[in-house]
Amino acid sequence: MSTTRTAAAMAGALEPFPVITLPEVLAEAALQVRVDRKYLVPLETFVELTARLRATFAALWIDGRCSFRYESVYFDTADHELYRQHLQGRRRRYKLRTRAYLDSGECSLEIKLKGARSETIKSRVDYPLPDRARLTPPAWDFVTERLQTEYGVPPEPRLGPALATTYRRSTLVDPVGHARLTCDTDLRFSAPGHSVQVRPDVVLVESKTAGRAGTADDVLRELGVRPISVSKYCVAVALLNPRLRANPWHRTLQLFR
Repeated sequence: MSTTRTAAAMAGALEPFPVITLPEVLAEAALQVRVDRKYLVPLETFVELTARLRATFAALWIDGRCSFRYESVYFDTADHELYRQHLQGRRRRYKLRTRAYLDSGECSLEIKLKGARSETIKSRVDYPLPDRARLTPPAWDFVTERLQTEYGVPPEPRLGPALATTYRRSTLVDPVGHARLTCDTDLRFSAPGHSVQVRPDVVLVESKTAGRAGTADDVLRELGVRPISVSKYCVAVALLNPRLRANPWHRTLQLFR
């Protein structure tokens, strides 16, 4: 299946949903402290999932669009220290990235830390779009403050741009249950001189809730889809660097190819 057909199928699945605006999303389900559950969902199963969620979820639309182009630049050391932290399951681990919203020209710097109860703690600040592939002095100040506050440690001083991910994202929100579902397609991972395109007939779905599994998680379980324990960044590093150890994720990586 081509990415064009995937985009058409996604648009058809989301068109019947009630509309929610961005200010409503931020007010109802910002979920900066949350539990994330990730799923790689075949496109046909995703269409069935959306049919079962229409009674409780709404779709984000902005300027007549429900699918938006994203680019994330991740920072790590040359020897992939942050990747290794995740590989080893260290309690104090984090990811650092800029995220560019290519349709609006907005950009933010985000750090995602793992909390004591396995919840994700995300902090972000606005960031200049032209600087998205580098860490400016104010960026270092922001990262230092967050790591000192949460972990009592300074940032790794050798951090630099490691890779970029591009994709299209649609968002579903349950305003009553305070849950959010992000749905990513057309996913590509890139590093200097190399890129990997994820198969177009799957949707990377991330369920974000304040705690227990939500309605979408229950429906996915009924449809036979189980969560996968891996991040986009770790998948990207492993696929772009096949000589790196990625033992915990071998079966999951096969789903992306």
